[in-house]
Amino acid sequence: MKKYAVPKYMTVLVPFSFLLVCVILFAPSAFRMLNTESAVTFKNIFNGIFLESIPFVLAGALLSSLLHLWIPEQMISRWVPNNPLLAILIACTAGIIFPICECGMIPLVRRLIQKGMPVYMAMVFILAGPILNPVVYGSTYAAFRSHPEMVYARMGLALIVATAIGLILYATMRSSPLKMSLAQINGQSMPRHRHQGGRITAVFVHTADELFAVGKYLILGCLLTAGIQTFIAKDSLTSIGSHPLGSYAFMMGFAFVLSLCSTSDAFVASTFLHSFSSGSLLAFLVLGPMLDFKNLMLLLSAFKARFVAFLAFLILSLVFVLSFLTDRVLLHLN
Repeated sequence: MKKYAVPKYMTVLVPFSFLLVCVILFAPSAFRMLNTESAVTFKNIFNGIFLESIPFVLAGALLSSLLHLWIPEQMISRWVPNNPLLAILIACTAGIIFPICECGMIPLVRRLIQKGMPVYMAMVFILAGPILNPVVYGSTYAAFRSHPEMVYARMGLALIVATAIGLILYATMRSSPLKMSLAQINGQSMPRHRHQGGRITAVFVHTADELFAVGKYLILGCLLTAGIQTFIAKDSLTSIGSHPLGSYAFMMGFAFVLSLCSTSDAFVASTFLHSFSSGSLLAFLVLGPMLDFKNLMLLLSAFKARFVAFLAFLILSLVFVLSFLTDRVLLHLN
């Protein structure tokens, strides 16, 4: 018996039709909900997070496409030194040179790994880059102008955490954590580009593919983050910060939930300067760019869940311990 494939448009048409029926049936109550203050707050928060993130995701997708189509696989492998400490130093330097937000790092790092960069080196780049770059340094200095030690502590702590995670991954990783191999990516993308009329056109086509592949996770992360910020009472959470260790848990959870860009999170942290310890503020400033809800969704779009869970555990543990120790050092110096 001959089998007929289901048209691709049916996979979109069926759920869209169901959604349309629900909107028609429940439109009056749905429209009333859209006029509430919470709905307006949700919309504004979502728009702010999404519009702040999408330029960096687009930049990362564009750089990923340029790497994919213009850089041979053997080139990056030849540039990677055998010494892990030297490789980590190069990754940190690259993070300083290329001021890309954490949102745009995911597609770029995935392509770098597929081109031959070791996982540990790529993770150092993705963790250190969003904090060590000059733009973030300038914004942090502007926010903590009266407390310059916070600026240097943030940069130093980010460098130590990224280096430690890079060394741990160097010692433990034995297989690629990517969801798709380079051969699979090429098998899906190159046949389309072969008929598009040149490399320039192929760059834009591949950039669109990367953007749509990562974009759905970005939108999901923005929606959930906006919902958490809108419907969770902040006053009740602030009371937790009065506990010595509770302040660390609160500020780290706050960084994870807010999903702020690393160029603007210092101004939020500075508002807590007289209410929370320096260590908890450092935990907020270092954890957010390395691991927040939006970034977690993007990591899961490119890497296996087991690897993402292991990476999250390392980030949370090291940021908590090292920020606590740094706080003790700052208290001793003052």
